[in-house]
Amino acid sequence: MVEPAKNTPQKPGNVHISRPGFLRRLAATFYDLLLLIAVLFVATALLLPFNGGRAFTAQQFFFPLYLLLVSFLFYAWFWTHGGQTLGLRAWKIKVLTLDREPISWKQALLRFVAAIVSWGFFGLGILWILIDKNQLSWHDHLSKTALFLDAHDAQH
Repeated sequence: MVEPAKNTPQKPGNVHISRPGFLRRLAATFYDLLLLIAVLFVATALLLPFNGGRAFTAQQFFFPLYLLLVSFLFYAWFWTHGGQTLGLRAWKIKVLTLDREPISWKQALLRFVAAIVSWGFFGLGILWILIDKNQLSWHDHLSKTALFLDAHDAQH
């Protein structure tokens, strides 16, 4: 079951914004992970002919860096072009600046790197959402971005 959206103050006054609940965020993350795995398979298939069709070895350090770059480009392109990956779109969530503007490539890079750290510390950076008064993760704080319910969805 998907957790309902919670309202948190956006700015002084009586204005409220809708943030997606924790389970909704996890569902969007899972969708995107499935899509990313498919993208990484294609990215690997494109590179295999340059390796004689053989699997990459531990000595070929460029391969994990290549996959990391492909992963960054996957997320960052969607985040900077409309604020939604396909998983975020399915769950009617957008990544925007704290002022609800589209994010920059620099913010996308900060968000991506910090998200790796957030998950790398046993998900503590993600669980932070549950105790943060504005429901922001570590990577939200570092990149000065946030997840919002899509304005169209928040009206219904």
